[in-house]
Amino acid sequence: MAASSNKAASLALFLVALAVSSAVLVSLAPGACAATTTCTPTQLTPCAPAIIGNAAPTAACCARLKAHPASCFCQYKKNPNMQRYVNSPNGKKVFATCKVPLPRC
Repeated sequence: MAASSNKAASLALFLVALAVSSAVLVSLAPGACAATTTCTPTQLTPCAPAIIGNAAPTAACCARLKAHPASCFCQYKKNPNMQRYVNSPNGKKVFATCKVPLPRC
């Protein structure tokens, strides 16, 4: 029971980090974000169980990763709230399994 509680807490933390990061990214450059690419990390919530836990990424997760702009992953890699997910071993495994290259930034 404690393990599922920890996973639920981790998932909640991940979702909060996604929401906070979205707000921070939009508030930092509202003009640039609207004029070019909009980075919305909450679109990647189907990947949370694979990144936080050790679940296999779902088809929905892989589809979202493939549709997500590569430039956004660079922003996430530099964002203190997001980098621990993108740069984590599980995060890298999800990208590899979905055949989505993590950009070099």
